[in-house]
Amino acid sequence: MLLEVNPHNPDERKILKIAEILQAGGVIIYPTDGVYALGCDIFNQQAVEKICRIRGLNPEKARLSFICTDISQIAEYATQIDNPLFKLLKRNLPGPFTFILKANNKVPKLLKNRKSEFGVRIPDNRIALDIVRQLGRPVLSASLKDTEEESMDAYLLDPYEIHERYHKLVDLVVDGGRGSDEPSSVVDCTGAAPVVIRQGIRELQD
Repeated sequence: MLLEVNPHNPDERKILKIAEILQAGGVIIYPTDGVYALGCDIFNQQAVEKICRIRGLNPEKARLSFICTDISQIAEYATQIDNPLFKLLKRNLPGPFTFILKANNKVPKLLKNRKSEFGVRIPDNRIALDIVRQLGRPVLSASLKDTEEESMDAYLLDPYEIHERYHKLVDLVVDGGRGSDEPSSVVDCTGAAPVVIRQGIRELQD
């Protein structure tokens, strides 16, 4: 199913429909402030594993991240957010960044790496944030790569093309307009100082 949603003023009824699909264990494709992403309820292990199969990832080794609505929600899943980290997050979010943080016991096991770290995002995208708010908990974010391209960093941008390729594999494709071909920047905040480990669409304001 392809569902068109206004990116500037999302229809509440459509957002509710998307959230109901996620609550039922469904997998969606949705827009972020960077590339389109595969998503599901982070607490539904079967849905997370399905996304890993679609992406060809090993769930035990994949670095998966999820979307929160604000820093307070991020704090529910991180072991600690001290003042310098809080200021860093506040300067850069919402925005196209994935921050790697130390995870507490609320983060599902499949979403932690062996160091008990997890990735988190607050994208500057109304649709994505409204979905998380309606669901009441974070949504997985796994970038949708173009597997037919030789480049490891090629992404699908057109929601109609995405639907054509993936409608048999997912429960819903959310059309929020043409996507970007640049992913989020990834910032490791688990050490003494933040380290940009992947430069994406925007530079970090430190």
